[in-house]
Amino acid sequence: MKKINILYWVFNGLFGAFMLFSALPDIVNNPEAVQFMNGVLGYPLYFIPFIGVLKTLGVIAILVPGFHKIKEWAYAGFFFDLVGATYSVYSVGSSAWVFNLIFIGFLALCYYFYTKRKKMQDQVRLAGRPADSLVTSAIA
Repeated sequence: MKKINILYWVFNGLFGAFMLFSALPDIVNNPEAVQFMNGVLGYPLYFIPFIGVLKTLGVIAILVPGFHKIKEWAYAGFFFDLVGATYSVYSVGSSAWVFNLIFIGFLALCYYFYTKRKKMQDQVRLAGRPADSLVTSAIA
């Protein structure tokens, strides 16, 4: 369990830092971020700070312990964000889209270790209960 916890925090910490560092220029409307998102990719100006705030909320969701349903939504949101960004960069003819595949793979590792860690935590939690306290039917 210790190895899984360490890998979970390493991958999620690094991924969270990457997403946060990509979100901050969007939130503050950094001229370079605006030029790339609006000028190159063609996204509307109102979308840029919006996506930055959503990325920041997603980082908070994946790094704060608990809140498993919200974490699931955050991982899904990051997947859609990264796939959308990859396709957007590909659509304008840039070869930089290949670089985004690294981060999609990194996200997959984060989610893999999240589910493995959650499963192990659930097993530990259930192992500590007496056998007669386990609910085995939906009627109970």
